[in-house]
Amino acid sequence: MWGCGALLRARTGSRPRRELFLAWDRGGFAAAPYSASAESSRVRALVYGHHGDPAKVVELKNQELAAVGGSDVHVKMLAAPINPSDINMIQGNYGLLPKLPAVGGNEGVGQVVAVGGSVTGVKPGDWVIPANAGLGTWRTEAVFSEEALISVPNDLPLQSAATLSVNPCTAYRMLMDFEQLQPGDCVIQNASNSGVGQAVIQIAAALGLRTVNVVRDRPGGTMVTYGGMAKQPIIASVSQLIFKDLKLRGFWLSQWKKDHSPAQFKELILTLCGLIGRGQLTAPACSEVPLQDYQRALEASMQPFMSSKQILTMC
Repeated sequence: MWGCGALLRARTGSRPRRELFLAWDRGGFAAAPYSASAESSRVRALVYGHHGDPAKVVELKNQELAAVGGSDVHVKMLAAPINPSDINMIQGNYGLLPKLPAVGGNEGVGQVVAVGGSVTGVKPGDWVIPANAGLGTWRTEAVFSEEALISVPNDLPLQSAATLSVNPCTAYRMLMDFEQLQPGDCVIQNASNSGVGQAVIQIAAALGLRTVNVVRDRPGGTMVTYGGMAKQPIIASVSQLIFKDLKLRGFWLSQWKKDHSPAQFKELILTLCGLIGRGQLTAPACSEVPLQDYQRALEASMQPFMSSKQILTMC
């Protein structure tokens, strides 16, 4: 499981020191010029028709490209990572499951090729990312509705743009939403190799927070669990709950989006883009894999303690 929590410890003076605990258990790429063409081409997509082992149920198939309607956007995908949530969706044990057959992938970045007559928010050449999970990003191109996309600067590093909408958003919201952390407070974690963990370290530094990797006997605080690839129950000490006032919470980015407006999520994305632009947030360690070699990428993504995120490249 992945877990994150904020733990309080007294500091000199009246304000308590706030410490954030991040637990994990899983049993600077420069942007290149990408050309966008409105010419039709063969669409390839990683599709699964039923739930099960990703290595067995995911297939690379050809698809027809839908016509571009008035509020639609034709997008050529550039890169899309493989996240734990993607694996869980394919296995059928995630909180959000698309209708089958489905194209895999909840995250990625693409370039706008063409837009419908009613589209006002993006134009050909813009880079876009998914507004919500379940869009199906593991494909070379597709036609999406404008509301399903968020525009991002096209001068972002490709890997940063491709991995922007899941891990960094989760890290930022956990740092901001559960405890009122102030500069000088400490973020305690043992998940520094995970995508969220790497984002937590960088965002915490940008906010003036300190990070360490060990936690022992901290009084008070909130432990926030945000992932469960190990599929094991959380074990919490009764004495910690009673005598140390430990609180347990859960965080799911998709639920946060449901509870907030699209404008608020876009504001979050732009905040993170600002951190990237200032060099305060970089992509996690990544391995780029061509789409046709998806089996290798899926197998690598399901290995325990993988520190390199697999990114499918479409070009």
